[in-house]
Amino acid sequence: MAEGILNLTEILNILPHRYPFVLVDRILEVQPPDFVKGMKNVTYNEHFFQGHFPGQPVMPGVLIVEAMAQTGGILAYQSLPEAKDRLFFFMGMDKVKFRRPVVPGDQLIMECTATHRSSRAWKMQGKAFVDGQLAVQADLTAAVAA
Repeated sequence: MAEGILNLTEILNILPHRYPFVLVDRILEVQPPDFVKGMKNVTYNEHFFQGHFPGQPVMPGVLIVEAMAQTGGILAYQSLPEAKDRLFFFMGMDKVKFRRPVVPGDQLIMECTATHRSSRAWKMQGKAFVDGQLAVQADLTAAVAA
């Protein structure tokens, strides 16, 4: 697939994650094995807003990083069909920077660019944007389970 759009049903056929931990609603663009762009609609109904923070809800930064990792995972699965029945495990994050809060009503756009890939490990540069503004950036590492 040179470029394409994946809806939530198609994402669920790729990722092993399930509710309440699927943090990607749509894939807007995928260019295997180099780049993917995904979207998460952030709503007040998210379970984590009950305690983070009452009266001033903010999406936890670690969940934004997880959303980027899931988006990157879709790129890896689309690029390695032989890994379809194996799990990618999130192994590390470096150079993480939180630039602005993400709140209910925001649309989070995640972009991941592969910087290293092999049949066993992937490294990606991830960025998450809201209204064109950089919200979070991180270097992400994942490994394929044996």
